[in-house]
Amino acid sequence: MNAQVSFLDGTYTLIHIPLDLYPIFLQPIIRVLLPQTQSLDVSHDAPEFAPEGLTAENQHGFLNISVTPIECSVVCHASWAKNVFEPVIAALPAQQAKTVTVFRDSYMVLSIISAGLDAASRVMELSHPLALAGIPIFFITTYYSDFILVPSKERQKVIKALSDKGFELSENQSSFVNANAYGRKSSSIHSASPPGSPPPSNTKELETRTFALMQKRNVSPYVDEGLQLIQCSGREIPQPAVVYGHRPSSSRQVPNPVRRQSWIDNVDTKLYTCIISALVSRPRFMSLTLAQDDPPSLLVDRKLLLLFEDSIVGDMDSNFVPIFLDLVNLPSEVTGIVCGVAGRLVEDMQMTETFELSYLSTARAGAVILTEEQSTRALTILGPLLEKKNQGG
Repeated sequence: MNAQVSFLDGTYTLIHIPLDLYPIFLQPIIRVLLPQTQSLDVSHDAPEFAPEGLTAENQHGFLNISVTPIECSVVCHASWAKNVFEPVIAALPAQQAKTVTVFRDSYMVLSIISAGLDAASRVMELSHPLALAGIPIFFITTYYSDFILVPSKERQKVIKALSDKGFELSENQSSFVNANAYGRKSSSIHSASPPGSPPPSNTKELETRTFALMQKRNVSPYVDEGLQLIQCSGREIPQPAVVYGHRPSSSRQVPNPVRRQSWIDNVDTKLYTCIISALVSRPRFMSLTLAQDDPPSLLVDRKLLLLFEDSIVGDMDSNFVPIFLDLVNLPSEVTGIVCGVAGRLVEDMQMTETFELSYLSTARAGAVILTEEQSTRALTILGPLLEKKNQGG
C-alpha cells in the first residue's frame, strides 16, 4: 500500500455562502468555473486581473464548488476569491454581507494518491497524523483522489508530521512518498509527535475530545430524507467512452496528444453545459472538484443524473447517503473532526476493505458519505455519542 502526497501550487481561499444568497453568487460561481471569460472586457465595472492558479491550458489547478442542504461552499485560488467573489460581497447590503464568510486563513492543498488503500484508510491515513500535530484540516474525497486543505502557515508542521510518519520528502519539497504499509489499527498512529499544550497523547484521547467538543456545541448528525448521491467523473477528452469502476487505481490522467491553448478546446463542452444546468437548478446536493491532473469529479444528487446522461462515467447503481454534521458553532481552527468521526465509525462498524467511507468538508459543515445500509448503522453509533446529557437529576 503506497501513498503519495503532493503540495499543489498556489494559495487557496475558503468561502461560505448561505443558501438564501446562492442566486446572487451564481454568476460569480459560473464566472470562476469558466475562466476564459476573464479575458473578455465585457463590463467596465468588472475588475480586471491576471488570472492565477490556472494550468497552461487555462484550467484550474484546484477548484471545489459544493452546494448542500446546509450551505454553498467554494474553494478557489486566492486571486479568484479577491477579484471575483469579494466585489460581489462588498456590493451587498451590510446585513447580508455579514452572513457571507471569506475565511481569514489562506490554505494550501495536498493531493493524495493511495493505491491499495481501502476507503476508510484513505481518510484516516493522513487525517490522524495531522490532527495529532494540531493542524486543522478540510478533507475532500473525489472520484480519483483525495485532497486536504491546511492553513498555509502550517506548512512546516505538515512536513514534520508527515516526516514523523515515515513519509519521505522529495528534493524540491513538493511531494511525499510513503511505501510503508500500515492499516487503520496500526500502533504507529499513536506514536506521532503530539501538538502543543494541551496535547492529546494518542488517537483515542483525540477522539474523546472531538466528541466532547461536538456535544458541547450541539453538533447533531442527521440525514436529509430521500437524498441519495452518486460519485462519478466527467469524461476526459480525448478519453474513449469506457465506464470505469469506482475510483480506478491506474494512472489518473489520459495523455492528450494535442494540447491547444484555447480553454474551450481542452474541456468537454457537454459536461460543462450539464454542470452549469445543474448549478442553475439550485441543486439539493452537488459537489464539483476540478484538479489539474484529474478529469472533473462529481458527487451529485441521483436526481441530477438525467441532466448529465452520457457525459459522466462511474458506478451509477451504487447509492451513497451523506450524514451531515453542521459545524457552524465550531471555529475553523478546531482539529480532529475528520479523523475522530471516521475513526469511531471504522472501529465500531468493524469496516472491511469492501466498505466505502468518504468525507466531504465544506466551509461550515462535514458530511460522512456511506452506503445506505452503512449510513443507518452509522447514525445509531454517532447519535448517542452526540446527545446532550440531561442536566441535573
